Amino acid sequence: MSTHTMSVFFALLALACWCAVAAIAILAAAHRARPDSGPALLFEDLSRVALWLAFVVALVTTLGSLYYSEVAHFVPCKLCWYQRIAMYPLSVILLVGALRRDRRVWWYVVPQAVVGAGFALYHTQLQAYPGQGSSFCTISEPCTVRYVWEFGFVSLPFMALSAFVAVVALVLVARSAPDADVTARRFDARPAPVERPHSVVEIP
Repeated sequence: MSTHTMSVFFALLALACWCAVAAIAILAAAHRARPDSGPALLFEDLSRVALWLAFVVALVTTLGSLYYSEVAHFVPCKLCWYQRIAMYPLSVILLVGALRRDRRVWWYVVPQAVVGAGFALYHTQLQAYPGQGSSFCTISEPCTVRYVWEFGFVSLPFMALSAFVAVVALVLVARSAPDADVTARRFDARPAPVERPHSVVEIP
């Protein structure tokens, strides 16, 4: 499979991330407005698997970056390395969080993902407008070279930005997942019917 074919595939995945983020925002709004509606229930179903989906996004992004550097032999610049530093540990953290069903993992994921998204956003606009230059760029490791430029705007940092945003959205969705134990207790804690004492009729 050629590098161009892989680039188109990863570009489509990046666009799918943005579509997923938009869908999550719509479902979250529906959940807040009408908790008993169909979209709200779908949001709750999504929240139960959101950590696993976030792990898949981080893992695919990690493997994709390794493909470009180790197979396609694209030279990563300093900004690329900063994004990798932010992304690579997420695949491990999210795997552990998903296995433990730890909804509080967002405390560790969101700050790291936001930092990575900041570098990715800056790098994305730098590749979109390469004439501005950057102190991060060197002759041997240029930041403005478009190794990937699919659909006229999808670059490697744009793919990373898409993944960071998707991870943040998914872990925030997982934070609102209903607790199975609490739900069970909610049904079990229904008050038992009160038995009314039988009236005693005295016969004179």
